[in-house]
Amino acid sequence: MDIYDKQIEDVTIITIDGNIDTLTAPRIMKHIKGLISNGKARLVVDFSAVDYTSSAGLRVLLGTVKETRAKGGDLFLFDVQPDVERVLSLSGFTSILEIVPDIDTAVNKFS
Repeated sequence: MDIYDKQIEDVTIITIDGNIDTLTAPRIMKHIKGLISNGKARLVVDFSAVDYTSSAGLRVLLGTVKETRAKGGDLFLFDVQPDVERVLSLSGFTSILEIVPDIDTAVNKFS
């Protein structure tokens, strides 16, 4: 599993390449917490290479949403694979965070 990030204006795009589970979730959370502690609370996550997320991944998303919103930012997901979107939907996460169709839509949400 790899994590990359880049800036588009004042929005941080995070790309996760690999599954999110008990083994990888702590690394993802540490990376995201580092971004937020550096003042980057406007986050967009590219889920195009995530084929699976466990409850550990859901906890990362929930914690991230809470932290970004507390800092005046937010979290959006894009290019979510159907199996992962089903997990997010069944667990009620689609009412907590927004899934958008593409990176441009996600970045424009912060305008």
